[in-house]
Amino acid sequence: MSQPGFWDWEERQTKLNQKKDLLVRLNEIIPWEAFRPLLEQIHDKPRKSNAGRKAIDVVVMFKLLVVQQLYNISDEELEYQVSDRLSFMQFMGFGLADEVPDATTVWLFRKQLSEQGLIESLFEQFDDYLIEQGYAAKGGQIVDATLIPVPKQHNSDKENEQLKRGQIPQDWQDKPHRFAQKDTDARWTKKGDKSYFGYKDHIGIDAEHGLIRRYVVTDASVHDSQVLGQLLDEDNDSDAIWADSAYRAQAIEETLELMGFESQIHERAYRKHPLNQEQKQANRTKSITRARVEHVFGCWTMQMGGKFVRSIGLVRAKAYLGLKNLTYNFMRYTFLETQVVHSS
Repeated sequence: MSQPGFWDWEERQTKLNQKKDLLVRLNEIIPWEAFRPLLEQIHDKPRKSNAGRKAIDVVVMFKLLVVQQLYNISDEELEYQVSDRLSFMQFMGFGLADEVPDATTVWLFRKQLSEQGLIESLFEQFDDYLIEQGYAAKGGQIVDATLIPVPKQHNSDKENEQLKRGQIPQDWQDKPHRFAQKDTDARWTKKGDKSYFGYKDHIGIDAEHGLIRRYVVTDASVHDSQVLGQLLDEDNDSDAIWADSAYRAQAIEETLELMGFESQIHERAYRKHPLNQEQKQANRTKSITRARVEHVFGCWTMQMGGKFVRSIGLVRAKAYLGLKNLTYNFMRYTFLETQVVHSS
């Protein structure tokens, strides 16, 4: 077999472009350079030394994190995949001879973004851009939460009880290497008959465009209704709010009414007080709109490699999930823009 030359690679890249792969569309539609001023803020902190390699371009590093979220790739696997896949290299702007950042470099860049609060700022900046492009929040809002599994901890019952009380077991303090592998922030919760360990990503989308407008990350034990106030989007052009019955409570209904929101939250059945036919029909009607939020989590599972997070601790989980939410909005905006082109 002959060795591939420059024109062979160029021809293959041309074929990829013609197929309009997702990464090609993202490169065409997302305003990557607009994020540079925010991303450059990670360099505002003075370096201790000028020794070492020159820092990799911040937009390139940001795009690496987006690829990671698109396919749910670990830091270690990311370096190999970008080196191995032509579509990834093209998305990054890498040539065959370019060095791909290693796992430590990716981890450090994400850590810097998180510590400086830049992930939230990037999310907000893109939301402002969406509004400028004609995608302001419309049609009311839909809120929901999804469980985010993380590696399970094999703790004793005593250790778990101490963690619930906010105490760190003495044995862990005596063994720093063991402690470093323990997630003291994640919690267990039950859904149906199954137990889950990890976190929750609470989101609010607008009903018109299906874009994530607000999000909150908590441990898995936090009830969905506890963060509803943080998800409310007063900029939406409609006052309607859809949610499943987990958000139904008299206090919530009264608060929403006082704030001027129109509750479309599902009716809830109670022991010895089942829903009547009228309430069931009302829930079915509400579900037509409410179900749109499930498309977000369905996309994560079917197109973005699942919801599993490999990090340890709430701070890192917030970083991962903030980037996940932003990456979803990149995909959704690209889809909406593509639909506009096809329909025109």
